Amino acid sequence: MLGKLLPILLALIGLGGGVGAGLFLRPAPTPEDHAVASGSEPDAAGDHAEAESEGEEAAENAPDYVKLNNQFVVPVVEKGRVAALVVLSLSLEVAPGNTEAVYLREPKLRDVFLQVMFDHSNTGGFSGSFTDGSNLVVLRTSLKEAAAQVLGPVISDVLITDIARQDS
Repeated sequence: MLGKLLPILLALIGLGGGVGAGLFLRPAPTPEDHAVASGSEPDAAGDHAEAESEGEEAAENAPDYVKLNNQFVVPVVEKGRVAALVVLSLSLEVAPGNTEAVYLREPKLRDVFLQVMFDHSNTGGFSGSFTDGSNLVVLRTSLKEAAAQVLGPVISDVLITDIARQDS
C-alpha cells in the first residue's frame, strides 16, 4: 500500500513546489501592465502602433548577415615549418536582400579571403598576441577590401565570429 502511495505523494510535493517556485519567481508587474489591465490609457495603443511601425522600418533597413559555410584554416609558418594552425569563422554584413548574391560568389570570396589570411599569417599577424584589437582591425579591413572587390558596394563589413589557434 505504501509503495503505491509514495509516488503519488512525491508527485504532489513536486507539483506544489513547482507552483510555489513559479509564483515566487514571477516578475513584478510594471506600470504598463497596470495601465493595460485597467484600460486607463487610451494613447497606449497609438504609442504601441507607432513604435511597431518604427521597428518595421528599422527591420526593413537592417543589414543581412551571411555566415560562410565552412571555417578557414590558415597555417602559421615559422622557420620553414608549420608552427600552428589558425581556424576562423566569418560572417558578412551585406545590404538587405543580397544573401543569395553572397552564396553565388562564395567560392571566389573564399579564395580572396584565404589569400588575405595567408598574407596576414606570413607577415606575423597570427603570431604572438594575434587576438589583439589592432591585429584584428588590420585583418578585418583587409578582408572587407577583398570582399568589396568581389561583391562591390553590397558588402558593409566582415565579422570574425570565431578564431582559434592550435600550436603544434
